[in-house]
Amino acid sequence: MTGETTAGDKSSGKKINPTLKMVLELGPVVLFFIGYLKLREEVFLIAGQEYQGFIIVTAAFIPLMILSTLALWKLTGHLSKMQLATLVLVVFMGGLSVWLNDERFFKMKPTLIYLLFGGILGFGLLRGQSYLKVVMEELMPLEQEGWMILTRRICMFFLGLAVANEAIWRTQTTDTWVYFKTFGLPVAMFAFFMFQGQVFQKHGIPDEDEA
Repeated sequence: MTGETTAGDKSSGKKINPTLKMVLELGPVVLFFIGYLKLREEVFLIAGQEYQGFIIVTAAFIPLMILSTLALWKLTGHLSKMQLATLVLVVFMGGLSVWLNDERFFKMKPTLIYLLFGGILGFGLLRGQSYLKVVMEELMPLEQEGWMILTRRICMFFLGLAVANEAIWRTQTTDTWVYFKTFGLPVAMFAFFMFQGQVFQKHGIPDEDEA
């Protein structure tokens, strides 16, 4: 999951190399995927309890996410609410999976993340407001109508991702879910924003520096 701020985030006043930022954001996910591929068939006996490779990799993923998020905060001086909420859910749901030795909790994490963000955006829409604008106005200057259109679409998109994640982890193998989480979700997010080009063109506000 995951791209909430840019290398030159205006709200933080600090710049970070785009490549380094991408490594910090995607590195833990890539390492989780690699670790899972190497350990998925392994069973570890720890304190008399058997743990599948998925649980061991999940246990390693939690501190990696904490360290990468702290590094982003240190380098940019800023963390978005989305980044903070994601970190909290990774620690909580991942911790439950490790503690209870039950992979289902970690698999539900994306569902909760997308339901949370979709629900927040939906609540704002019911009040006639775009909470997305509050978070991303400086990154993507749009007219009010553009923000409302984009917010409605992203709200529905997040809810759709939540349903997709639930359907996949409940009906498919762990291998399928890991591939979906590692590649499917980012590709879906990228494709979604690529198809929003018309909104940005029609309702975008020119940068004052370019005017």
